[in-house]
Amino acid sequence: MIDTGGIRKGITLDIDGKLVKVIEFSHNKQGRGSAQLRMTLRDLRTGSLTQQTVQAGAKFNPVRLERRHVQYLYPEGEHFHFMDTETFDQLVLDARSVGDTAKFIKENDVVDLLTYDEEPIDIELPTAVNLTVTDTDPGLKGDTASGATKPATLETGLVVSVPLFVNIGDMVKVDTRSGDYLERVS
Repeated sequence: MIDTGGIRKGITLDIDGKLVKVIEFSHNKQGRGSAQLRMTLRDLRTGSLTQQTVQAGAKFNPVRLERRHVQYLYPEGEHFHFMDTETFDQLVLDARSVGDTAKFIKENDVVDLLTYDEEPIDIELPTAVNLTVTDTDPGLKGDTASGATKPATLETGLVVSVPLFVNIGDMVKVDTRSGDYLERVS
């Protein structure tokens, strides 16, 4: 059992028979009364987001997920095709299961597939990925120290704010937890 002090972003819990992943959480302490924990949860089977508030000290059932290394093959409509790197079995996940992680993966990337009772339910990405800039305004000479940013569209369709010196064709490192630009990769 995990109490409210053990809740972390990304942890998977069993709440009322539903598998949910903690997307965000915050501890709130009012002037009088006990502290509360407000959580934003994503149902791993339906993809729906819900907010739940519980009293401090509440206990939750943690879920043990199995991890498999899979290679992303290709998208097909609302489905994403993966291949297990050890057994070469092909797996198909729907867009609800993949969620926002689709913005960070490209064909042939290796990611971790999380399964519960052999049912694929979630994808875990590395903390940062390298993606190529496909569209952005041209940079101007001398704009390297101003701190200004511009939007850039990456090869997966993700739009991030990058410094003015980043051009089309440059490879950039993006944080998969926040979606923020980290650095230009040589």
